[in-house]
Amino acid sequence: MKLIARSLMLLMLSWSSALFAIQLEKPLPAPDFTQADPESWINSPPLTLEQLQGKVVLLDFWTFDCWNCYRSFPWMREMEQRLAGEAFTVIGIHSPEFSHERVRANVEVKVKQFKLHHPVMMDNDFGYWQAMGNRYWPTFYILDKQGQVRSVYIGETHADTPQAKQIEADIRALLEE
Repeated sequence: MKLIARSLMLLMLSWSSALFAIQLEKPLPAPDFTQADPESWINSPPLTLEQLQGKVVLLDFWTFDCWNCYRSFPWMREMEQRLAGEAFTVIGIHSPEFSHERVRANVEVKVKQFKLHHPVMMDNDFGYWQAMGNRYWPTFYILDKQGQVRSVYIGETHADTPQAKQIEADIRALLEE
């Protein structure tokens, strides 16, 4: 777990503010999810990366008071619909900034309001955030079918933007592997 955090941290430290994406030259193993308690998962029982083997996974780090996060949801829902039936899934990682965002009932209301149907892991202790070396909301990590991080995208994303198109292209390429 520390390997990915250190590697991504070094990459992020070298970024300029104009760079929002990284294509990893060498895939890095993603750490397994840090929350195994059923109360920490919404829309799903607790998952492991092993259970997701064979699927391309988009990890979405978000928090419900982050407007950049929730303004990305329409694009994400549209992409999920286009890729329905493919070996693809989104896993939301809700890492709260404020204390009221740690309350499960509040997160459940927002998941329903934002029409999120994919699994959401509540990362209240920032365990997964830290394991991934994450620093920003929203951040999207794309994992290949073996659970390896292949690319990272930071920032609000809308349909038909260069970032949205590149994310979907990355996912489709990994689906073909």
